[in-house]
Amino acid sequence: MDKGENEGERDKGREEMGGEEEGTQQENGRLMLADGLAEKGPKSLTSGSGQQVSNGFTSSTPQSPRDGPGTAACSGGTASGPGGGAGSSMPLGGLRTLVVQQTSLERPRETWSKKMDFLLSVIGYAVDLGNVWRFPYICYQNGGGAFLFPYLLMAVFGGVPLFYMELALGQFHRSGCISIWKHICPIFKGIGFAICIIALYIAFYYNTIMAWALYYLLSSFGSTLPWTTCTNSWNTANCNRYMSTDHNVSWSNSSTSPAEEFYTRQVLQVHLSPGLHQLGSVSWQLALCLLFIFTIVYFSIWKGVKTSGKVVWVTATFPYLVLLILLIHGATLPGAWRGVVFYLKPDWEKLLSTSVWIDAAAQIFFSLGPGFGVLLAFASYNPFHNNCYKDALVTSSVNCLTSFLSGFVIFTVLGYMAEMRQQDVDAVAKDAGPSLLFIIYAEAIANMPASTFFAIIFFLMIIMLGLDSTFAGLEGVITAMLDEFPHILGKRREWFVFGLVCVCYLGALSTLTYGGAFVVKLFEEYATGPAVITVVLLEVIAVSWFYGTKRFCNDIQVMLGFYPGCFWRVCWVAICPCFLLFIIISFLAFPPEVRLFNYHYPQWTTVLGYCIGVSSFICVPAYMVYHLLNAKGTFKQRLLKSITPEPGSVDHRDYIVTNAV
Repeated sequence: MDKGENEGERDKGREEMGGEEEGTQQENGRLMLADGLAEKGPKSLTSGSGQQVSNGFTSSTPQSPRDGPGTAACSGGTASGPGGGAGSSMPLGGLRTLVVQQTSLERPRETWSKKMDFLLSVIGYAVDLGNVWRFPYICYQNGGGAFLFPYLLMAVFGGVPLFYMELALGQFHRSGCISIWKHICPIFKGIGFAICIIALYIAFYYNTIMAWALYYLLSSFGSTLPWTTCTNSWNTANCNRYMSTDHNVSWSNSSTSPAEEFYTRQVLQVHLSPGLHQLGSVSWQLALCLLFIFTIVYFSIWKGVKTSGKVVWVTATFPYLVLLILLIHGATLPGAWRGVVFYLKPDWEKLLSTSVWIDAAAQIFFSLGPGFGVLLAFASYNPFHNNCYKDALVTSSVNCLTSFLSGFVIFTVLGYMAEMRQQDVDAVAKDAGPSLLFIIYAEAIANMPASTFFAIIFFLMIIMLGLDSTFAGLEGVITAMLDEFPHILGKRREWFVFGLVCVCYLGALSTLTYGGAFVVKLFEEYATGPAVITVVLLEVIAVSWFYGTKRFCNDIQVMLGFYPGCFWRVCWVAICPCFLLFIIISFLAFPPEVRLFNYHYPQWTTVLGYCIGVSSFICVPAYMVYHLLNAKGTFKQRLLKSITPEPGSVDHRDYIVTNAV
């Protein structure tokens, strides 16, 4: 067959392909003839290095989206025919680019039903109970309005860059926190296992706080709120209902409010436990409340992001409605202005204290929540070209503004309490953490008009704030395990989720005992904080220094169409590691004095706390040793292989680009 006949056959084949359909299904992929030389815009083909092909990806970049049907494009000449297929007018002998995409035989990855499902899930995860109780307390404790300066500085240079980095990593590699490391730096895969263990520890104690809130919610449906009177079976002789209207009541240092006694003696029953060495039996009321909470959690996440993405429309938006109602109502209360002034009055001298900067760094880090595997998991279900840069800025801004708004909600009510008790605001706001919500705020609500209504919506809000954070934390673990063991767990998601929820419930039983509040405090201080910060430090180092900032930025350019600016690159390489190192060193240099109510934690509990923290982090060095021992070759070859990203697996389809004449 001569040259003319060859060209005729080729033209005939192109016409058939362009006229019949967009491409012909092949055994290993779909071939599509598309002309890009005459095209303009982001999907055109240009000559030179880093050229773009008809699918919008640069030919110089080996990575590609891991979803969608396999395609191959052959470009050259003038486009005509349906779907960008080549018509008969294509000139001969020109430079053509053949792009072949391998096709996975596995099911395509699940995606969010709507963009808002993803945004609300991320906002619901980031906005949690800490925004309501921790930020307002830390703010007034560290200089009021002056604290906003270090807080925003730490957010801009530390929190938001880490937040953006995790969303971009998850969306590009489309993997959970374990399997993603083979595409970045295989020797750091232990980070993923450490994250999963930390998430379990959080599930052991975090949901117990929601069980307390559920107990309060159910107690609010009575004729009177039970934490308003001193005539109940759990009250002591020291119980005093002290308000300015109660002229015949004298308040002493040994006096306790009915709200405090309801919380400590009826809900927690902490008076029946002498400490961590003797926790006592499990409270059956709290056990039932927690069982109900975990039942809601299971049926919200058992089917994946398709179901949890719908649930967060309620759990993520309802708290904002309640915060708005409480803010408007709080602003009308007498003395509210005293609380706001106390909250925002700047004390600039406190900025000279190191502890203020430590608190600002820790608060923004734990508020945004990088390092828990959740952002990686959520972003992995996004479309490949989703603008995660804009998502990171929007969701982190909403989170910070919510913290600021919560301060007004809390301190308008604290100002009202101070006015009623004829005390200073700082005397009323001496409690932090859960006590701020379950004692001080609960007591304030009880003395408001329409107290039952406000109690019901307030504790509903607490439950909602906790639920979507739990959805997110467990989804991080589920995604990680399903991606790591797809052949075992891929078609058994419902059973795996059921088993995970059962493990979390059994692990939480120690927090439901009479001394359970002591266990919650221990987990909160030691099990998660230092471990997760160290894990994120290693994550940033692995991505910025081993995987390479240039390669990471190229990945982002492939996804979003623009290269990250100098600010982001400097943050990832230098500022974020320093930011995290600063928090770790400060924690080691100034270990927190752990105390709850009148119980001072003995020295052995500090050792126990550090052991719990190390038990998760130990996965990182343990996996490094395991990986090096199982690799083949000399030590240098093993080390080199362990820090080199592995080639794409079946679900990671590479574009093979060839130029043909």
